[in-house]
Amino acid sequence: MKATEISDKVLINEYLQGNQASLEKLIRRHKNRVYAYILMVVKDKQLADDIFQDTFIKVINTIRAGSYKEEGKFIQWVMRIAHNLIIDHFRKSKRIPVIDNDNDDFDIFDTVRIPDDSIEERLVIEQIHKDVRELIEYLPTEQKEVLIMRHYADMSFKDIAEQTDVSINTALGRMRYALINLRKLIKEKKVILTV
Repeated sequence: MKATEISDKVLINEYLQGNQASLEKLIRRHKNRVYAYILMVVKDKQLADDIFQDTFIKVINTIRAGSYKEEGKFIQWVMRIAHNLIIDHFRKSKRIPVIDNDNDDFDIFDTVRIPDDSIEERLVIEQIHKDVRELIEYLPTEQKEVLIMRHYADMSFKDIAEQTDVSINTALGRMRYALINLRKLIKEKKVILTV
């Protein structure tokens, strides 16, 4: 009977009533998306593991304390916790590079193609993706987080706006400037993004 999936709200309520398996289901349901986002931002598996663990410890403690307010947005809430823990880490390590904004239109992701069967092309495309990820690290924090949430965590601009506590227009603007800055970086660093 797999017609309807048990909602996050039901799983949380079952967990609060003592059903540990419900919490495990909830974590399994969202762990890949949360972990992928964390790893994409911090670029360090050990650090990503630590932040992922801290995220779900905070989630569990908040639910246990009865402080979680169900609004049908569990995953956005979890992603926000992860996001805040990542920001805390970057603040502590003071790794926040800055690039000025410009007005060129360019979408870096338009240049990345789906790989063909050729091994050489796959290697080149893997290098292109690696180069793009390295360039993303040079973006200002607000731009980098919107770009990662949109292209790597596959979040809508509405969800991004809610998670970062800004308007949708601000989220869209940050994405636009992130793409503009990536274009500048590609020119400055003479990165080739074609096969």
